[in-house]
Amino acid sequence: MISGETSLVGLLGNPVSHSLSPVIHNAALKEMGLDWCYVAMSCESQNLSIVTKALRELNYQGLNITIPHKQNILKICNQISPLAQKLGAVNTLVPNKDGGWNGLNTDVEGFLAPLKTDDWSKKKAIILGCGGSARAVFAGLQDLNFEQITVVGRKQNTLKNFVAEMNPKDSDNNNNSTLIKGLLTDEKELILEIKNANLIVNTTPVGMSSKKNSRKFSQEIPLEKNIWQHLQPETTLYDLIYTPRPTAWLSLGAKNGCKQIDGLEMLVQQGAASLKIWSNNDEVPIDVMRTAAKNYLNH
Repeated sequence: MISGETSLVGLLGNPVSHSLSPVIHNAALKEMGLDWCYVAMSCESQNLSIVTKALRELNYQGLNITIPHKQNILKICNQISPLAQKLGAVNTLVPNKDGGWNGLNTDVEGFLAPLKTDDWSKKKAIILGCGGSARAVFAGLQDLNFEQITVVGRKQNTLKNFVAEMNPKDSDNNNNSTLIKGLLTDEKELILEIKNANLIVNTTPVGMSSKKNSRKFSQEIPLEKNIWQHLQPETTLYDLIYTPRPTAWLSLGAKNGCKQIDGLEMLVQQGAASLKIWSNNDEVPIDVMRTAAKNYLNH
């Protein structure tokens, strides 16, 4: 029951109509007995600063940040965690005593959760996209000791900058054992990379459905359809999208005998990590969050 004493937490992005975050968080809040309510709010990029300031004045207990704001939100934060600073992307805001927000990133923790049961050392991965989510994926893959990580992007300058920022040559923490490559979507070499890939991760919103675009865009797949005829059965496809479930891309992979992972577990795990920080409580009911998400999607 929402009352005059109920505290608020929420999500900022555009679009957010597809988001399961309110479903999983409100299920967890109820289980935890917290008088909080989680809401999803659509926010245009030009309004990001004024909206976050207003929500801080309204005493929101925390915010999640999603596409397309994960990088621009850094300019608004008073403090940024070392990981978020390294990634250049924030997905979690925590209120500070100065009346502003501190920025953190729980995406890496969420992304890695479904992959930890396998040994990925000395294997090859492909990342589709160069946005804020791709940065978290890149950091996670480096932790798994891949032999090679190939980043695929549409724009040459964006791709070049991404690779340079994520893999600085003069960094003490640079993983020299991992070969980092950048490829444009139309390069012929991409076919060979797909043939040799052990893991391909889609970090783009291509194929995501919402109430506005459910029919048209949910049937789209990353890149050209013909290129995926080169998929090998032993390749794992990981789509960060979880609506629809499965995505058209994962369905195509299933026809090729590929293992499929969607973004639902990443959503649950990164959300649980955020909730632990906001509530200052490590006992977050992850099973309840996962069940709530699956039940909602099955309706």
